[in-house]
Amino acid sequence: MATSIIMPRQGQSVESCILGQWYKEVGDEVKTGEILFSYETDKASFEEEAKCDGFLLARYFETGDEVPVLVEVGIIGEKGEKVVTSAEASATGEVEAEVEKIGEEVPKVVEFALEPGLTEDSRIAISPLARNMARQLGVNFNTLRGTGPQGRIIARDIESAAKTRFSGVSHTVEPVKPIQSVPLVPPVPNVPRIPENEKDFEVKPLSNIRKLIAKAMHSSLQNSAQLTHHLSADARNLMAARKKFKAEFEAGKSAENITINDLVCYAVIRALKTFPQANSHFLGDQIKYFKKVHLGLAIDTDRGLMVPALRDADDYSIAGLSGRLGQLAAECRKGSINPDLLNPEAASFTISNLGNYGVELFTPVINLPQTAILGVCAIVPRPKDIGDGVYAIVPMIGLSLTYDHRALDGGEATRFLAGIRNQIEGLKF
Repeated sequence: MATSIIMPRQGQSVESCILGQWYKEVGDEVKTGEILFSYETDKASFEEEAKCDGFLLARYFETGDEVPVLVEVGIIGEKGEKVVTSAEASATGEVEAEVEKIGEEVPKVVEFALEPGLTEDSRIAISPLARNMARQLGVNFNTLRGTGPQGRIIARDIESAAKTRFSGVSHTVEPVKPIQSVPLVPPVPNVPRIPENEKDFEVKPLSNIRKLIAKAMHSSLQNSAQLTHHLSADARNLMAARKKFKAEFEAGKSAENITINDLVCYAVIRALKTFPQANSHFLGDQIKYFKKVHLGLAIDTDRGLMVPALRDADDYSIAGLSGRLGQLAAECRKGSINPDLLNPEAASFTISNLGNYGVELFTPVINLPQTAILGVCAIVPRPKDIGDGVYAIVPMIGLSLTYDHRALDGGEATRFLAGIRNQIEGLKF
């Protein structure tokens, strides 16, 4: 009996995944436990294994397709067996057995659209994604020839039809006469164009994760009123604490190698408890204030920037905090992080540390709907008044707070940033 291959749900907040790579071709033999395909959520990647033996009879999506979770992406069955899709099974009542087995209703992958004027014998096989695209782009799919499995119309068919449709439309537009006859920009001299040498550059498409990051960053700057304050904190106590913990770790007295970043996170958590207005989400006409600190930490990985959330971070000791942050960072780099923890709504405040790269000043971008983000900069020796008009060169750590001015006033943000400085300067262990 044919068995559906379902796109898994990775976390309750994940509604769709990007199909990565198929490791099996249609007709290939499949063994239980073999990897069928890879897929990505917002920032984590996974691999789906075969749940049974058989042959791959059909694939309904290809690399790069965005697939809703719990949707049928392919079928495994006996060689030569007739493929029965979820939509066809639902027509005969067979889908109920599959629903009980999976635990949730399996959405249809193939819809048979019956347009006005068509008979039952003229039904069209089209995927839900392609059907939605056709509606949005105004493409009539009745006359299209599908290139998907068994002649189904899929997303790329709609895209091709839309390009053809719009490329054949001509428009005549009357030029707008300028109010002034004097050009606002001096004319560019007629300089011969230098021909491009294709060996000088390479054009590569954006990865799926890069597209998602770009979209999120652009949306953040477009949809909020962001402002950044910069301030430095005396890092002598910070460095002394790091030296103490490092010695204890090397001597085997501590299980955690507590870092400068761990100590800064610990200080920020304490400051957030004192300034709860920064531990919040801006929701348009409401602000959600959190009673617990759910700390987001920006992690640099080979696949792109990830920001996992450490829930209830204010419950941890400095050693416990260091251990959990290290665990989250390792899961991000391995691609095994729980996607729910990468949702911007999972964290109430985020820290981005570029100090290890020597960055002395930068402007972090808020992870909406959070109201603020702290950029941690490098420790740099600077002159400081140490009392009675005496100046000394002391290590200073740069702090850059970007906040949403719709949620926080300048005074509130400044007091919060000063509170972080006071916590860092007052660290004692």
